[in-house]
Amino acid sequence: MSKRILKSLFVVLAIVALPGAASATTDSPNAIIDTAVVQLTEMLDGRKAELAADRKALYRLIDQILLPRFDRKFAAQVVLAKHWRSASKEQKTRFIEAYYQALVRKYADGVLEFDPDRIKVLPYRGDQSKPRTRVRSEVILDDKTKVSVDYELVKRESGWLVFNVVIEGVSYVRNFRAELDAEIRGSSLDEVIARLEREADIMTETVAEDE
Repeated sequence: MSKRILKSLFVVLAIVALPGAASATTDSPNAIIDTAVVQLTEMLDGRKAELAADRKALYRLIDQILLPRFDRKFAAQVVLAKHWRSASKEQKTRFIEAYYQALVRKYADGVLEFDPDRIKVLPYRGDQSKPRTRVRSEVILDDKTKVSVDYELVKRESGWLVFNVVIEGVSYVRNFRAELDAEIRGSSLDEVIARLEREADIMTETVAEDE
């Protein structure tokens, strides 16, 4: 998967995670995404240079738009898979936060590349009565190549929450799960969590030093 597509991955996560988007109890998942695209465009209008220079502000913006509509616990559970069942309560709590922070910091630059003109949400073909659904879309890259991007959402009492993005048939959650499974088998869950925490701290410290 190319670096460009990886950056796009976080962008689409941000799109479907916007707070204030149309209520999932009355609108289809597609309607939520369509509304969110408009809102994200408004929130970034005239601020990209500022956010590029101020990483803390960028992270705060991402938290604002992502946290309310991203199922962090479910995403972390899917990523850990069988390791989730044997993890302690403390390990689960730490992994949920470490995984989320790693996601935010790794793909923060993708938010600054967001361009609503490059996104086309396709007609919804799912079943809203089921606990999970998928919304399909296309993202146009710089070379005009069209990339299929599917959003996987889970239904909660608060509405639809995103937990995964599938780009050109490659699932981010499942791909990351395979990578972490190999790492956990070679070391331990505690060591993997500690690594993710260190990486988040290193990036935060780098931001502070730059200021």
